[in-house]
Amino acid sequence: MIEVSDLRKSFKVHKKEAGLKGSLKGLIKRQWEEKHALKGVSLKVEAGEIVGLVGANGAGKTTLVKLLAGIVHPSSGTAKVLGYSPWERDNNFRRQIALIMGQKAQLWWDLPAADCFLLLQEIYRLPEAQFRSSLDKLTNALGVGKQLNTPIRRLSLGERMKMELVAALLHQPKVVFLDEPTIGLDLNAQRSMREFLLEYRREHRPAMILTSHYMEDIEALCERIVIIREGEFVYDGALSRVLEKFAGHKVLTAKLSSEGDKAFALPGILGEMVSLNPGEAKFKIPRAKVPEAAGLILKSFPVADLSIEEEDISDIISKLLLESRV
Repeated sequence: MIEVSDLRKSFKVHKKEAGLKGSLKGLIKRQWEEKHALKGVSLKVEAGEIVGLVGANGAGKTTLVKLLAGIVHPSSGTAKVLGYSPWERDNNFRRQIALIMGQKAQLWWDLPAADCFLLLQEIYRLPEAQFRSSLDKLTNALGVGKQLNTPIRRLSLGERMKMELVAALLHQPKVVFLDEPTIGLDLNAQRSMREFLLEYRREHRPAMILTSHYMEDIEALCERIVIIREGEFVYDGALSRVLEKFAGHKVLTAKLSSEGDKAFALPGILGEMVSLNPGEAKFKIPRAKVPEAAGLILKSFPVADLSIEEEDISDIISKLLLESRV
């Protein structure tokens, strides 16, 4: 559904010079330099996939999404979405995609959501029966049916984002781009959004690309991730492989059954203590040493419960972004 080959995007930006003299010089005679937002990236996404796009601010994530949605043109390379070149902006192409941006709204601020949806029905030329069926399913799934007649400006951030989702998915798109869809939402709203997206994927099987700085989004929604750094892909593959290959440690958390935490310690060869609180101790253990360390803890200390978990995925990806290449 989505095929990208050697896609590049460059921008010319004003070259800033330090100091008052540099500012005056730039005002009279500007100098420009070329910034490479994407440096020859290639990607393929099939129906039913949710691919997580991960990277630091300015890495090129939103630029790639905008290219694939047809908002900007590439400098070179090719991209096909549903067989169309996105930047040609064919109406048949635009009827089959959706773009949801957490920092930009598509609904009209002073109108109730219900009126916005009626306008979208006309834009997408949806038959009445299809429109009503889709609207009922989406509003019920997201729990926003009672807010349909409330002006958008009077809704909470979470409610507005749910209405944005309804608006984007009314026409049942085959390709969905999600750019920071949970930004600024509270934990309950984030969880509700993730559950809805998983259910929508199971029912309609669109190809989806998700960008997010919340690793909980990536872990919950994506089996495959693409890590992008300074416009280049440094990893494209299974999220589980990242954990297996690059998470060299596991985290052991021991709950104590008595006040013996002050004596809690492990030989240095087995790992290091991350934190020590009354009734709980947490250790970072090399993967190969986990069985030995767990056995020693259970044998030597008054442990009521012992849990073994993977390292935080956000910490692992941060390490990968600092490396030269995955």
